[in-house]
Amino acid sequence: MSFLSVRSLVILAAPFALACAVNPATGERELSLIGEGQEIAMGREADGEISAQLGLVADAALQSYVSRLGRSLAAKSERPDLPWSFKVVDDPAVNAFALPGGFLYVTRGILAHFDNEAELVGVLGHEIGHVTARHSVSQMSRQQLQQIGLGVGMIFSEGVRNYADLLAAGLGILNLRYSRGDETESDELGVRYLSRAGYDPGAMVGVFRMLASVGGDGEGARVPEWQLTHPYPENREAHIRQVIQSVADTMAARRSVDAGRDRYLDRIQGLVYGDNPREGYFKGPLFLHPDLEFRLRFPEGWKTVNQRSAVAAVTQAEDALVVLELAPEAQDPAAALQAFLTQEGMQSGRARAGESGGIAWARAPFAATSEQTELRGEVMFARHGGHVFRILAYAPATVWPGVSGPASRTMDSFARLTDPAVLAVRPWTIRVVTTRAASTFESFWQRNPMPIPLEEAARLNRLSPGDRVPTGARLKRVVGDPLP
Repeated sequence: MSFLSVRSLVILAAPFALACAVNPATGERELSLIGEGQEIAMGREADGEISAQLGLVADAALQSYVSRLGRSLAAKSERPDLPWSFKVVDDPAVNAFALPGGFLYVTRGILAHFDNEAELVGVLGHEIGHVTARHSVSQMSRQQLQQIGLGVGMIFSEGVRNYADLLAAGLGILNLRYSRGDETESDELGVRYLSRAGYDPGAMVGVFRMLASVGGDGEGARVPEWQLTHPYPENREAHIRQVIQSVADTMAARRSVDAGRDRYLDRIQGLVYGDNPREGYFKGPLFLHPDLEFRLRFPEGWKTVNQRSAVAAVTQAEDALVVLELAPEAQDPAAALQAFLTQEGMQSGRARAGESGGIAWARAPFAATSEQTELRGEVMFARHGGHVFRILAYAPATVWPGVSGPASRTMDSFARLTDPAVLAVRPWTIRVVTTRAASTFESFWQRNPMPIPLEEAARLNRLSPGDRVPTGARLKRVVGDPLP
């Protein structure tokens, strides 16, 4: 279940004296209420949560490769003594993000779309820039350390917010996003660090073109740029070209490392591409989980999301939620239900218990009140395959009567998965191949079938379907069978 249950990491307001400090990356004086030690402690706590809940790619050689590049780059930054950490998280989204104190992450999704090592280093440089310029710390200082949740800042992709936006209320996620000014500054710092490492900073241009192509929305469907935390990729490209041109002579003198395309392609050989079906996948409203061997049918027409520690659906109006997650500390469904219903502010209806298809379960309706609102819902705990699952559905009291039926039927649908084809499903992977003859990319795709559309396969290789591909070219091919 690609479930994400990163709890809110709360920083409590404290009686700090107003202070100013010099920003290490920019040299400018700025408001600073958080010392370096506290910054590192915040990042380290969040790092443990993210590593456990998002999960890391199980490829030691790839993790070592990214870490080595990142640490080498950070050593040339203005804050080399931070406890820098670089990890590849097991997420198909095209994204990268940073936490205070030097804890950085790239997703396997973004690694699949890079064309060479220099582009990876450019993105690492951008994320290092967020840390060296203390963007998150400055933002928290401007908020005067009011109680905030430190969530995953979606740094490179405006389109990966679906989980946080859909489930923020239900799972307590708060995103800490940077301003467009911070993003522009980090782009410039990325150029600085790329150059210091000896790469051609023009690799950043390739990154922005990739982001623009992966975004996929036509001009008519785009959100206005002023509403976004990130400038449009093409505008970032135009700005970074100006930055590179203004310091071209100085940077050219430092250039000593090639783009490393072959090195990079060798490293991503076998990388999982797209959603990993072993962690669960949707077929319409039906959710299938091969590893945990269960199936669940969510209400028709609701929006669904699948993360490592929760799978959920919300109404189109986003006023009702059904979420399934593991209850790791629970052993018995009835005891888990009793513990849930005896929480402060909770009122329960008639509890029921039973067994269906070898799955023991206990469930009950409930009402929960707070100073702000009254919620009504239903909860079910079910034991299956050595795990106890919790299915929780709720909505404001005025909304619940209209959604209680579909939510209850979702709980009824929880059952053992028995389809052999689904149980045996395997993830798609990237295989780097060398062309044996010149042709168009479309001809190559026809000779080497992939489970992804032609246009997507072309974008993955920075090509258009009609582009000519010479003999001996190295191309990424996605291999695997269509999902059953």
